[in-house]
Amino acid sequence: MIRVLAIDDEPLALQQLAKYIEKIPFLELVAECQSALEARAIMEEEMIDAVFVDINMPDLNGMDFVRSLAAPPLVVFTTAYSEYAVEGYKVNAVDYLLKPFGLDDFKRAANKVKAQYDLMNTATVSTVDEDDALFLKTEYKVVRIDVKSIRYVEGMSEYLRIYLDGQAKPLIVLLSMKKLEERLPSSTFMRVHRSYIINLKKIQEVNKNRVVMDADTYIPIGDMYKEAFNDYLNTKFLGK
Repeated sequence: MIRVLAIDDEPLALQQLAKYIEKIPFLELVAECQSALEARAIMEEEMIDAVFVDINMPDLNGMDFVRSLAAPPLVVFTTAYSEYAVEGYKVNAVDYLLKPFGLDDFKRAANKVKAQYDLMNTATVSTVDEDDALFLKTEYKVVRIDVKSIRYVEGMSEYLRIYLDGQAKPLIVLLSMKKLEERLPSSTFMRVHRSYIINLKKIQEVNKNRVVMDADTYIPIGDMYKEAFNDYLNTKFLGK
């Protein structure tokens, strides 16, 4: 199931959007939100795969909301103003629905979301072999990386940035965090935020709610992951 949020400040429009979502068998409506701020709070606690979000909202409009996310989910914008369509695609929106739209239009957008979601979750990634290596598809080629060289992984929409020892630029792959997390050895790697997986052996310092990987890299610890991370620290901690 694809976990989604419906976001619209107009109650009737939000109700209609929620009804459409509930008619699509592969979509799971997690919550109905009347503001982007409400949606952001939910996304800090829940794993969300896609959002159907109105552009024209008070306080924080849908476009700025998506731009503000460190790792936005799949996005379908809805609005009554057609001039926003081009802007929608500039932020990698999966689709754009012009109000008023019917169920058939919504189904087409939902199918695009599913196609992109399936692509993200079936991207080429091997299991870790006996040489501690992974094979990943990037830029139309398959590359081999040493798992031990991975410092941390950052999620950004449908892509991942994989930061490696000795390389200034990250490796960018079309893959979901969940898929890579399942392949990496749990004894060495831990997800500490919805947007970050870290190599536990590369930690230099833990400072409040951040993991310090080096002088320039601070990884936030999400509320959902604090308990597991603290449990790990307790197994390594010496002293009072």
